[in-house]
Amino acid sequence: MERTIGKITNLTKKFNKFTAVDDISFDIKEGEILGFLGPNGAGKTTTIHMLLDLVTPDSGEISFFGKNFASDREEILEQIGFASPYVYLPFRMSVYENLIVYAKLFNVKNIKIEVDKLLELFKIEKLKNKPISYLSAGENTKVGLCKALIGKPKLLLLDEPTASLDPETAMMTRNILLKLKKDENVTILYTSHNMAEVESMCDRIIFLNHGKIIASGTPMEITKSILKEERKEPALEEVFLKVVKDENEAS
Repeated sequence: MERTIGKITNLTKKFNKFTAVDDISFDIKEGEILGFLGPNGAGKTTTIHMLLDLVTPDSGEISFFGKNFASDREEILEQIGFASPYVYLPFRMSVYENLIVYAKLFNVKNIKIEVDKLLELFKIEKLKNKPISYLSAGENTKVGLCKALIGKPKLLLLDEPTASLDPETAMMTRNILLKLKKDENVTILYTSHNMAEVESMCDRIIFLNHGKIIASGTPMEITKSILKEERKEPALEEVFLKVVKDENEAS
């Protein structure tokens, strides 16, 4: 029986008169890769920031691992990793120094050994002593993924984790994440604008638009729900384009 490790209930966030996230509810199942899709401005990043307690909801409840953020914030965050290519680590510190700091924050044992393993996993050992400010966008993304994995989290929140990577490195990253899911039962919440990637990676998808959930289910179920026709294969790129087209025609 699937175990629910995350429960989000009636989550809402407004910025002045703009409603970024509008009364959404969903569960996150243990060991699944849950895709989080939608056009720019749909509410994906705001939701992730609320799940990390970086943004305070106006209303609604968030619980992970059977615990509520309001009372067990620190214990919850110790079990969550986060990565985004749009978030940069302290510029003046080296790659190694940054990862050592995060390892200490997560009370990692055998810190140097664990950091070296991650550098090797993402093939960035040569960047070890390089300041963050000297990294390319792709190199920064790989360091961010190392940071996300440093505490061996039970849940990963990944905001476009392959957006700045070349095709070979993106494939390597996807394989690493799939192996974590298979071997260690890691749960992943995954956003991407690469629809082929989402189809290949995600067990289930939540599709957001204007802060609301407009469809949820497997890639095939999402395809049928939004395109309203039978298909033999998922077609998430068509789904995405239809949502954007319908939005433009309605505006």
